[in-house]
Amino acid sequence: MIDLVSLACDLVDVPSVSGAEAQVARFVASYLTDLGYRVELFDAAPGRPNVLATTDRPPRIVLSTHLDTVPPHTPARIEDGVLYGRGACDAKGIMAAQIAAAERLRAEGVDGIGLLFVVDEEMGSVGARAANAHSLARECRWLIDGEPTENRLATGSKGSLRLTLRTAGVPAHSAYPEHGRSAIDALLEVLGDVRRATWPTDPVFGETTVNIGVIAGGTRPNVVAADARADLQIRLVTEPSPVKALLERAVRDRARIDYLTAVPPLRLTTCGSPRFPGSRPASSGSRPISLTSPTGARRCCSAPGRFWTRTPHTSASP
Repeated sequence: MIDLVSLACDLVDVPSVSGAEAQVARFVASYLTDLGYRVELFDAAPGRPNVLATTDRPPRIVLSTHLDTVPPHTPARIEDGVLYGRGACDAKGIMAAQIAAAERLRAEGVDGIGLLFVVDEEMGSVGARAANAHSLARECRWLIDGEPTENRLATGSKGSLRLTLRTAGVPAHSAYPEHGRSAIDALLEVLGDVRRATWPTDPVFGETTVNIGVIAGGTRPNVVAADARADLQIRLVTEPSPVKALLERAVRDRARIDYLTAVPPLRLTTCGSPRFPGSRPASSGSRPISLTSPTGARRCCSAPGRFWTRTPHTSASP
């Protein structure tokens, strides 16, 4: 029987910031191999493997979450019965729970179970895209995606718009600033207008939010900056196009906008609990399983399915 807390601690203790997931992928692969799964490590990008574990039957129902975390790594610790550490909630605790759940199902005679753990969820979702292209994706009918939703079913997923703003200046010595033009000053003015912009709202998803996550520029304090950039992530409650239009109106021609990714928001649907060979029929009180459309919080559709990419921000309801 799996010691769920011990497994979660072991997973948290392995650093796996986005871009450096290989160590935890190997740990999970070895653990699942010891449990008797057929385990495949397949690269979503060089040196960044996804983990897919199956039984001797096609994976009709798949439990899935992600291997990577945001920085910085912090090791596991337990205080007052609560597990702390990077990924304890998002999503290594979930991963441990999914492995334990799959083992309980197998012990009850349920086969056709799969486990899929992907890289790069916190950044560009290259892991989910690689999974989507895997030959076994079409075997999956149901995929339950693990994300922190306070133990409630997700009813929607905000979209995401990632971009970089770049400004150019003229370098000069800071003793003679009139000979130059600061790219940092220009960027700060643009960002001020972006922050003051009025963004769309939605009764389900709430407000569009803008996070200025990275600001960089210049070379040293005594040189007027020749270039500057800011990396932004906008959580969308509408399609990307109206937000792009508002952003471009705020920026005007003062900065270059490099759009990196754009994923629209999604509303989720529900259906009854699935039946599959070896399982007991769902009771009338069973809670539904959430599904989404492509690029949302991942599903395997009722027709021959595929793994879908997703964005992490969800709205939830009881």
